[in-house]
Amino acid sequence: MKTRILIVALLALPLLQGCTVLAVADVAASTVIYGVKTAVNVVDAVTPDIINRDKDKSKK
Repeated sequence: MKTRILIVALLALPLLQGCTVLAVADVAASTVIYGVKTAVNVVDAVTPDIINRDKDKSKK
């Protein structure tokens, strides 16, 4: 019985490591995506008149 548990644990170990690598890659990708979105929002907040100048003229 203990041998079976040991064999299952040894077979599952590489799968867990693969999942860990994928989880780290997912976190890194999410960080980059949200960082870019934040940068775009900051630029839009700092320079709304430059970006939206044409829209403001059409409203008046």
